[in-house]
Amino acid sequence: EDIRMLGGTILHTSRTNPYKVAGGPKKVRDNLKKLECDFLIAIGGEDTLGVANKLSKEGIKVVGVPKTIDNDVGETDYCFGFNTAITRATEAIENLHTTAASHHRTLVIEVMGRHAGWMTLEAGIAGGASVILLPEEPFDIEEVCSILLNRKQKGKHYAIIAVSEGAVPKKGQMELQAKEKDAFCYVRLGGIGERLAREIEKKTGIECRHVVLGHLQRAGTPTVFDRVLGTRLGVKAADMIDKGEFGRMAALKGTDIIAVPLEKALGKLKTVPKERYDEAKIFFESD
Repeated sequence: EDIRMLGGTILHTSRTNPYKVAGGPKKVRDNLKKLECDFLIAIGGEDTLGVANKLSKEGIKVVGVPKTIDNDVGETDYCFGFNTAITRATEAIENLHTTAASHHRTLVIEVMGRHAGWMTLEAGIAGGASVILLPEEPFDIEEVCSILLNRKQKGKHYAIIAVSEGAVPKKGQMELQAKEKDAFCYVRLGGIGERLAREIEKKTGIECRHVVLGHLQRAGTPTVFDRVLGTRLGVKAADMIDKGEFGRMAALKGTDIIAVPLEKALGKLKTVPKERYDEAKIFFESD
């Protein structure tokens, strides 16, 4: 069966960390032996690949493939899944322009992204967002309100704000609630869009609604770019196994697929650099 055109995680997955469970690594080793698996290809983001790196150091023959819609794995230009997700998010933002305009509302659209704002940045630019808020830079609620009021003065009676789920206000500006943590000790995010919309409405008097894109961003048919990238990364993973290059990850550099050490790929999270965010601000501040 050809799976290239199918979305989702075909092999299935679980949000678990074997290093947080008693005897977890041993269970991984025992299961690989039971299933007669000589090698392990770890497909995922920083958490999955982080576990893969630890298992590799324990002697398990592992190679990695970067797959995350956050696009935050180091040493690779793109992770497959990202292009499809920003395409879905862009389509949603585009479609919401008409309802925002017809009702003279500001819509706050919450996009996935915990530590890295790549999805919000690119979907926000492509979808024509008036304001883009990322995890990399705490936002000033007064500045956001000023942009919206300035638009209104110019006769623009609606606005679209794209905000990453991991975006936070400058200290002391808005109250954020603590939430439960997952197996990797990350707080389960969500809710910044609702709180931001409420605060904007209170400060400006502009009618404001929030929309959480949620898992729509992760669904649907993969884009051509992701189909090709996923296939090429898979071929490289098989090639690394054939050559005995374990403890490494397939990565996209320019147009080439190369092998990089897992340790190096995990050395630093790939977040949006300040200059890229400043570039985006030119558009929404002068809108």
